[in-house]
Amino acid sequence: MSNEIEVKGNTDPKFETIKDVFKENFKEFNEIGASFAVFLDNKFVVDIWGGYSNPEKTKLWNKDSITKVYSTNKIITAICALILVDKELLDLDAPVAKYWPEFAQSGKEKLPVRYLFSHSAGLPGFDEKITVEDLKDWNKIVNILARQKPWWEPGTKIGYHATTMYYLLGELVRRISGKPISQFFGEEIAEPFNVDYHIMLPEKFRTNFADMIPASSSISSIVWENIDRNSVIFRVWSNPDLSNVHDNDSIWFDIETRGFGNARSVAKIGSIIANGGILDGTQILSAKTIAKSIEEQIFDIDLVLAAKIRYGLGWGLKTDYHSFPNPNTAYWGGMGGSSLIMDLDNKMSIAYVMNQMRTQPLNETRKNRYTSDSRGNRLVKKIYELF
Repeated sequence: MSNEIEVKGNTDPKFETIKDVFKENFKEFNEIGASFAVFLDNKFVVDIWGGYSNPEKTKLWNKDSITKVYSTNKIITAICALILVDKELLDLDAPVAKYWPEFAQSGKEKLPVRYLFSHSAGLPGFDEKITVEDLKDWNKIVNILARQKPWWEPGTKIGYHATTMYYLLGELVRRISGKPISQFFGEEIAEPFNVDYHIMLPEKFRTNFADMIPASSSISSIVWENIDRNSVIFRVWSNPDLSNVHDNDSIWFDIETRGFGNARSVAKIGSIIANGGILDGTQILSAKTIAKSIEEQIFDIDLVLAAKIRYGLGWGLKTDYHSFPNPNTAYWGGMGGSSLIMDLDNKMSIAYVMNQMRTQPLNETRKNRYTSDSRGNRLVKKIYELF
């Protein structure tokens, strides 16, 4: 009997051989369960999945399997805030305090909204010690951030706002719309366009949750063992302490910074940016707002990610390192390997979502790097070869 996984789903005939590359990930990288999707010109040309949704390999990854996408969710968060920009309810150049008066503390009185999108606000972590349980208390976290002094002069440096970005932009969404971002996203995108993606995961959808399988090594272990305790990197990744919290703990379902989906739902959301703001024939964002979102905001060494990154409004942009074929391309990925690419020139969004987390080895080749992991890289590379 063959141990080869069965690839399910559909592809346009032009992209049929992507299934072979998808299978190779299971052989070469010990993939457990995964999904891959390409949304082109407002339709799916690739929507495939395969493998298992649990580490014991007793439950198949099916069409409706969803899992945690980690920081790929930042793209969804940014899109929610950009909807308010598009409606002229949120001004990128206005002080954050215009919408959130309590934010005008500790030298942040004039800090502009756009710095929250570009990870340059100087608020990448927390001065006050917090716990994972505290992340469920939205008011507590935003009050901490409102009081906090920036770690550098805002706008002069980059430091990935790994956890704080969700609260900073989410609070603006809440202040302006009167709704928590999970509700705002649901009403503006998920429900009207039948997108199976969730910020927080309601009980009724948890039966489709594919277990996350931690990598053999993690960011936290690197931090604890090798990094200066006074560095920005350590201060961000060590607070809250995640060392005793498993990726599948139910607490994550109830934290309003966590996104859950699969490649199909992530690619469809990404098509809002890639396809000129149009989703299923409805204009979600204007061309003007999308053009703003891919303008370079800052390009420097990120103090948290230790890499040179060119940021737009909520996502990374093309560089020599992230060498996309087309200049008007935006991207971001999540810890462990998930990713979303939005190619505006081709009106194409590409998403990869899996449950086997992976820490990319430093000595692994990263030529033609498009995503946060080689599994996604090879899939994206093949799509462009077939395009």
